[in-house]
Amino acid sequence: MLGNRIRREDLKGKIVSAEEAAMLIKDGMTIATSGFTPSGYPKAVPLALAKRAEEGEEIGVTIITGASVGDELDGALTRSGVMKRRFPYQTNKYSRDAINKGKLMYQDMHLSHVPQFVDYGFFGKIDIAIVEGLAITEEGGIIPTTSVGVAPHAVKNAEKVIVEINTSQPMALEGVHDIYIPERPPYRKPIPITHPKDRIGTSYIPCDPEKIAAIVITDIADKVRPLGAIDENSKKISGYIIDFLEHEVKMGRLPKDLLPLQSGVGSVANAVLGGLVESKFENLTCYTEVIQDAMFDLIDAGKVTVASGTSFTPSEEGLKRLLDNIDHYAKHCILRPMEISNNPEVIRRLGVIAMNTAIEVDIYGHVNSTNIMGSRMMNGIGGSGDFTRNAYLSIFTTVSTAKNGDVSSIVPMVSHVDHTEHDVCVVVTEQGLADLRGTSPRERARKIIKNCAHPDYRDILMDYLKRAEKGRFMHEPHMMGEALSWHERFLQTGSMTIK
Repeated sequence: MLGNRIRREDLKGKIVSAEEAAMLIKDGMTIATSGFTPSGYPKAVPLALAKRAEEGEEIGVTIITGASVGDELDGALTRSGVMKRRFPYQTNKYSRDAINKGKLMYQDMHLSHVPQFVDYGFFGKIDIAIVEGLAITEEGGIIPTTSVGVAPHAVKNAEKVIVEINTSQPMALEGVHDIYIPERPPYRKPIPITHPKDRIGTSYIPCDPEKIAAIVITDIADKVRPLGAIDENSKKISGYIIDFLEHEVKMGRLPKDLLPLQSGVGSVANAVLGGLVESKFENLTCYTEVIQDAMFDLIDAGKVTVASGTSFTPSEEGLKRLLDNIDHYAKHCILRPMEISNNPEVIRRLGVIAMNTAIEVDIYGHVNSTNIMGSRMMNGIGGSGDFTRNAYLSIFTTVSTAKNGDVSSIVPMVSHVDHTEHDVCVVVTEQGLADLRGTSPRERARKIIKNCAHPDYRDILMDYLKRAEKGRFMHEPHMMGEALSWHERFLQTGSMTIK
């Protein structure tokens, strides 16, 4: 079996235990790993590294991944105190708590920037890359598993490489990947993708076999996250978006088969895509980051011809479905490095329709997608900025209230800005849709309040706007103290509602 997994004979002598491989990691190192969302990330070596600290060794490292990863990496290394600095996106409750308590230094970043930072040396020396692989080719190339992320740049720039060969990942994944690494400026050439189906690279990550310092055999499966059920609010949001897209086709602003679709991570995003299964749209294409359960539904329904991303990000049920039918889905899916899946130039040229989720939206169209009440990190910006700023159409979705109605997701001023009014075309809640294109700030405000705010908050938002318009400046009027007091009110009372 290992003959098919490790195809270069001289590398078989580098097979060691996870504990032996972890001993290559020293205090103060910078480690770059595979993984994008809880898919395709190394598991055995991080667990062995955490155990060293749990047994009393003083060791701290910087971790760079593609995006969020599973508990065996983010959780174990946080709980053990090994992870001191983290880039660029996370969803683990332990790392999130450590970030918000100031115990873990964290920089939130646009995901398309991370591979370049690695490649340009902006993070300093990459001491070790830890990459989960399906197999190693005769040339030493590493075939990824369920994600690509930053792994190609990690391997390229690391002084040493540790490969985790995961035998729980099916060999049928081979051929799904398309690995292309752009040259550094000033020698960079145009990325030759003109359609989401285009393949432009290799099926493996190139690697000098001399750099491979250890190979660990493991069978630990991806610890994927559950996706919430498609509830009534999500169905309404999806319905508004489908109606909007149909109108854009009718007006001649979109072709009948639409343009390539992108959808962010999570249950609402999954539900929005799921709504397209029952729509009249056919021959859809996707140029996105994550391929979730709803994408499998669209493929099975014959709606999607190709889905390009950097990661399979299914639920537990979706993962079983993927692995049980991998030959079928592999015909329709391509996994690329995140520098390519999230590349602004490609997104702009293909004319991607970007659909992402917001924590809150203010009346002028600014979006907060990362920080609760302005200072408590949730997950990170992920790739939403890469797609939003460069999209043909940028759409943000959110349910109009949170905390059982005590918090309005539509506010006078967001407590943290990730996406400015200049980049947001459409806002959608279960209350309705606001098309913000070609509108002034005050026109935007009235559209968002009328169409997107919950009825419990509509009047007080309009009252705020009208009183702000009595001020000295009229372009984007605010009463700064009162705008921010919405968030302060929740911190003090647990509710934004005015009693």
